[in-house]
Amino acid sequence: MPSTPLEWSDLPVFLAIAREGTLGAAARKLGQSQPTMGRRLRALEEATGTALFQRTADGFVLTDEGAVMLRHAERMEAEAQALSRELAGNEQRLEGMLRLTCSDWFGRIVLAPMLATFHRRHPGVVVETLTDPRIYSLARREADLVLRIAPFDEPEVIARRLMTVPYALYAPPGYGAPGDDVPPDDVPVVVMDTGFGGMPDVGWLMQSLPGARIVARSNSREMQAQLCALGTGLAVLPRPLGAATPGLVEVDLGSDPPSRETWLGYHRDMKRLPRLRALVDLMVESAALR
Repeated sequence: MPSTPLEWSDLPVFLAIAREGTLGAAARKLGQSQPTMGRRLRALEEATGTALFQRTADGFVLTDEGAVMLRHAERMEAEAQALSRELAGNEQRLEGMLRLTCSDWFGRIVLAPMLATFHRRHPGVVVETLTDPRIYSLARREADLVLRIAPFDEPEVIARRLMTVPYALYAPPGYGAPGDDVPPDDVPVVVMDTGFGGMPDVGWLMQSLPGARIVARSNSREMQAQLCALGTGLAVLPRPLGAATPGLVEVDLGSDPPSRETWLGYHRDMKRLPRLRALVDLMVESAALR
């Protein structure tokens, strides 16, 4: 009976000796020393409880037990090679699903073109984008990739700054035209909802227009942009969103609203996932060109 557990790493040693016929030739094939080959063969024979080779003047000849071992070892080698080829092929093809979350406007304006390019490169990857305001957990795999304006402080999250988003003050079409009777101390504005009242752009707006009158609130930048375009009031918006919304015009108050950083984060256990790496690399590459 075998006295020690079988070490799978000794099977390539067995195959090399069986095919080459000598310890020296097998050692050269595997890039190991001859004493190491001899030691590992002895360990394998001890683990199997039988002699696998007859030692002759011409080299090593398989015993009957060695011939049985050879059949199984060659099948195991073939399976390992097939696994390696399949994994390598999957890494080139990239298949599977990725779930990411971001804000509504960022998804439509910034992320959608990136994802369209990603799909052309890797059509086998399905990207699911979630844009509702709830915070998704990377640890619980509610999302594979999170894009947000707040830095990540979770120790298990790998994070990096993706891009700086500039903001501007926008007004409806015709705002400030001759004959406009809106007094400067009674400017209607659309701002974030009360839960986000501490956002830097809200503070900048109230400081720049101390007499502003809040007429609408929303946690959605898309909604703020549409309300502004429909004439409800002025709004501070990300420049990419403002530029993509028909009819909006920028208002210059002598200073710009604070810009915001966009961060991306993913769980450290996902860092070796090829499809995630490919998407992150594309995002970083695309953001650098903006």
